[in-house]
Amino acid sequence: MRVQAKICGLSTADTVTASLRGGAAWLGFVMFPKSPRNVTPDQAAGLIAPVPAGVGTVAVLVDPDDDLVARAIGAGVTALQLHGHEAPERVVALRHRFGVEIWKAVPVRTRVDLAGAAAFRGAADRILYDAKTPDGAALPGGMGLRFDWTLLHGFDHPLPWALSGGLDAENVADAVGVTGARLVDVSSGVERAPGLKDVDKIAAFLQATARL
Repeated sequence: MRVQAKICGLSTADTVTASLRGGAAWLGFVMFPKSPRNVTPDQAAGLIAPVPAGVGTVAVLVDPDDDLVARAIGAGVTALQLHGHEAPERVVALRHRFGVEIWKAVPVRTRVDLAGAAAFRGAADRILYDAKTPDGAALPGGMGLRFDWTLLHGFDHPLPWALSGGLDAENVADAVGVTGARLVDVSSGVERAPGLKDVDKIAAFLQATARL
């Protein structure tokens, strides 16, 4: 299986087009007001409308209530990425109520943090390993931080998984080589400023991923 890429935090039609043109397998839309990448479900719906079948669309949510989940699904996303403190029971409840694919972010700083993934076996569909942000940070991710990829050596993954945190066109090959990731997730690594995606950086990242 070739390495797939998710371009996350999209908020404009031209960056969606660049992601599709470059062969992104997944597009991510952040629905979290504190994020510089925030879009409303209505805005996301307009961005998702031209996305062809076969390309996944993901709503990135932080401890969402059911109303926001319903609005995100109504916008046309095919998966939810939960980036807050959602417990496994909450994930199961959302799957049962809405019947949608769910990814759960697990923040990583040390190998001990990886153990948190096991709690979501049977609850989530995929784990997203992301760098743990500093205590008190306003954002749970998307800060360009990376964790020690060697922590994943020999780890028994409880679910299908993706790698995130500090990836860019220059280091994605190393990241995949170290971790064995088959799905990589980038946000700040394809931006010229927080929340401002760069179409050339998107193209470079996708070209780098396509070579893996």
